[in-house]
Amino acid sequence: MAAVDIDMPVETEPVIRDQDDLEREAEGFKEQGNAYYSKKDYSEAFNYYTKAIDACPRNASYYGNRAATLMMLSRFREALEDSQQAVRLDDCFMKGHLREGKCHMSLGNGMAASRCFQKVLELDLNNKEAKQEKKNAAVLLEYEKMADFSFEKRDFRKVVYCMDRALALAPACHRFKIHKAECLALLGRYPEAQSVASDILRMDSTNADALYVRGLCLYYEDCIDKAVQFFIQALRMAPDHEKARLACRNAKALKAKKEEGNQAFKIYNYESAYVLYTEALAIDPNNIKTNAKLYCNRATAGAKLKKLNQAIDDCTSAIKLDDTYIKAYLRRAQCYMDTEQYEEAVRDYEKVYQTEKTSDHKHLLKTAQMELKKSKRKDYYKVLGVGKNATEDEIKKAYRKRALMHHPDRHSGAAPEVQKEEEKKFKEVGEAFTVLSDPKKKMRYDNGHDLEDDGCFEGGDFDANNIFRAFFGGHGGGFSFDSSPDSGPGNFFFQFG
Repeated sequence: MAAVDIDMPVETEPVIRDQDDLEREAEGFKEQGNAYYSKKDYSEAFNYYTKAIDACPRNASYYGNRAATLMMLSRFREALEDSQQAVRLDDCFMKGHLREGKCHMSLGNGMAASRCFQKVLELDLNNKEAKQEKKNAAVLLEYEKMADFSFEKRDFRKVVYCMDRALALAPACHRFKIHKAECLALLGRYPEAQSVASDILRMDSTNADALYVRGLCLYYEDCIDKAVQFFIQALRMAPDHEKARLACRNAKALKAKKEEGNQAFKIYNYESAYVLYTEALAIDPNNIKTNAKLYCNRATAGAKLKKLNQAIDDCTSAIKLDDTYIKAYLRRAQCYMDTEQYEEAVRDYEKVYQTEKTSDHKHLLKTAQMELKKSKRKDYYKVLGVGKNATEDEIKKAYRKRALMHHPDRHSGAAPEVQKEEEKKFKEVGEAFTVLSDPKKKMRYDNGHDLEDDGCFEGGDFDANNIFRAFFGGHGGGFSFDSSPDSGPGNFFFQFG
């Protein structure tokens, strides 16, 4: 049988490089990294410092240099790891401690940063940079403390102020950014809050805090279904995220209660709707936009229940929460009209028309202006004590009653000031009857014309006594009045000749 040649793999001895060669090579990589660093080509500098570390992983300065490069690339967490490795290798490496402190500062850990700068000062008591950085760390901690205190006091503007100052010292701190974004959302500055949260999510799509803030903005903009999705996603990333859990619960409860109220209103159960909207308003006082709608909805239900003053108050509350809420202005204006507060109604309709110049809004404004003008004249319907839809017979009956009640002869024994007041009222009753019993005058009066300005009662052609005599017949009216002190409203009697 022929022999078969078999190629067997030949084991090669691993090349064991001399330590001095590795150190020289590492130094070469470091020098190249320095050159790129000087040119501000930090990506290439990073690559060469990494090669130096691979060649000589026990050299603290290589980690320090790579940390400096990572800081320039705003990769502070990686820079922190390299700085910490550098000081582990050489506890007296001052640049390593300084860089670790600066990384802690950028990431918002003022306490850890302060400890690092203190370590530098223990190595070099006169190190000016460490002294200044330690002061900065103290300032950072103070802003953080002020922000926490202000948040508890619900002074969200102060929190935003503190976080802006803190972020100037700690630009890479996601925690500060989230805190600021949450307060922006609570202040109703949703686009700014969303921008901050979106920036963080672009860098870290699993950041539960950013997902929570994104959901919070949607929740406060009354996009409750979308908001719940973000809260659920945040809870998937961080099951113990208490704020996301609470917001999710509130969002679901608010939506359910509001829909219950709307359903009750649709089936004309206004009392139930009023109660349900009240319960919904108690769920989350921070939800400005939804609560504005709830106040307006409750005002609508209240108006149906004739709770007009409460409805006005609810509309005012809605407007305080959202001063661009046209529906609340319209609802309040209608309530003002219904309660004859015409000046206030005109003011609200003017606001609406300035915002939305529609023909409907213009008509509403003109109607309110006309009612305001009419309200400044004598109200002849009120003088006679009848409604504005009173019939001709009702107007006559009312005149008969009021004319007899205020006739001067009936009050001839009263004090002079009483006689004067009753004479004035008698004249007003005559004026009212003259206008409301004449179809043409009544129509002009109802359309808002001031008949006194039109000269209807000028030139001496109006005399209340003439109206009285014409109505009751005869020159004396056929009446005699008892003007004794004990006389009452019914103390008159007919005289037959």
